[in-house]
Amino acid sequence: MTSDTHILDQDEPAAHSPDISIDGGPVPHADEVSVLDILVVLAERKRIVFFITAICAVLSIVVSFLLPVRYTATVTVLPPQQNSSIGAALSSQLGSLGSVAALAGGNLGLRNPNELYVGMLRSRSVEDAIVAQYGLMKEYRKRYESDARKAFENRSVVDGSGKDGLIHISVEDSDPIRAAKIANSFVDQFRNLSQSIAITEASQRRVFFEHELVKAKDNLADSEEALKRTEQKTGVIQLDSQARALIESAATLRAQISAREVQIQGMQTYATGENSQLIQAQRELEGLRAQLAKLGGSGDIGDGELLVPKGLVPEAGLEYGRKLRDVKYYETIFEILARQFEIAKLDEAKEGALIQVVDPAIPPDRRSSPKRALIIICATLAGFVLAIATVMFQNFWARMEADPEVSQKISRLGWNLGSRARQKHAESRAANG
Repeated sequence: MTSDTHILDQDEPAAHSPDISIDGGPVPHADEVSVLDILVVLAERKRIVFFITAICAVLSIVVSFLLPVRYTATVTVLPPQQNSSIGAALSSQLGSLGSVAALAGGNLGLRNPNELYVGMLRSRSVEDAIVAQYGLMKEYRKRYESDARKAFENRSVVDGSGKDGLIHISVEDSDPIRAAKIANSFVDQFRNLSQSIAITEASQRRVFFEHELVKAKDNLADSEEALKRTEQKTGVIQLDSQARALIESAATLRAQISAREVQIQGMQTYATGENSQLIQAQRELEGLRAQLAKLGGSGDIGDGELLVPKGLVPEAGLEYGRKLRDVKYYETIFEILARQFEIAKLDEAKEGALIQVVDPAIPPDRRSSPKRALIIICATLAGFVLAIATVMFQNFWARMEADPEVSQKISRLGWNLGSRARQKHAESRAANG
């Protein structure tokens, strides 16, 4: 019985009985690794740590000096600021039509101008012009223009997202003087592009009113020719003062109606249907139509009948009055559109060359890359970490080889891998021979 108990005690694993030190405290397991053990391992292999760290530091120094030196030049520009002060000043001269001019010259604030200008500065037209101007295809060693453009995009930055409202254009190049020239060329090429398109609200209004002014001029010339033929046909050259006043009043109201209709069409190109100024213009248009209806005329642009007493205006005079009314109508339309066109031209001229240079790019006196100190420090730290990892792996491998059971498994693994390789080698020799 005693022997069986003794054998049972011997068969029990040591893990069930805690390790007790001499003073009664627990003894750490053999596979536990403390910080002190790590420091001891590093101290024993300090030469390896120093050697790997030094190699990484030397390589980083060599690489940092072999990397191409580049300089960054930056130009800061101010995008056009929408301003309707000139338009408001001139619109006051229009009298009863001043509200129409104010609507035409007002800034509705429906767009973020910086996004528009950044997109234009990044357009293919601007970038291709710069690539061709400075021969960047040869500089970047690119065969195709599209590849040179992509390389140029990687070396340039156009940022308009700052809170200051400015646009910052940065260009990186191996030559500091050329970097400054390319950055300033962004502004020049943008100005060349903007001359062919209407960008700002003022330029859009100028193009719109210029087109309408040409049509109004043609209509006025046609109406004057029609009045001349009527005078020659009827012999009437002057009407009764009352009938003339009614005709002129009706013509003025119709001209105001047409002007507002034209203005509403222009506003609808950049304003929504819920815009307060657009709604106000539509209400004023309805009021003018109501006034014209009281005079007996029509609110439409087409020929309308003016109800003048037949006893005052004979048939010939009535025909003359209609032609005279058309002339007065187109004269008023032409005058309104001409003033609106001049307002838009002055607003566009006040905006200058669309963008203004706040800080022109100058040749930088310091390189922007490579940052040699940062490269050396990061590479040295990476080498030190790699050295520690190498030393710890060597220590771990040595401990595995020190264990007979693990060492036997490693040997069997290597033998099996080697036997498979030897077997394949023998099969290949047999097949060849």
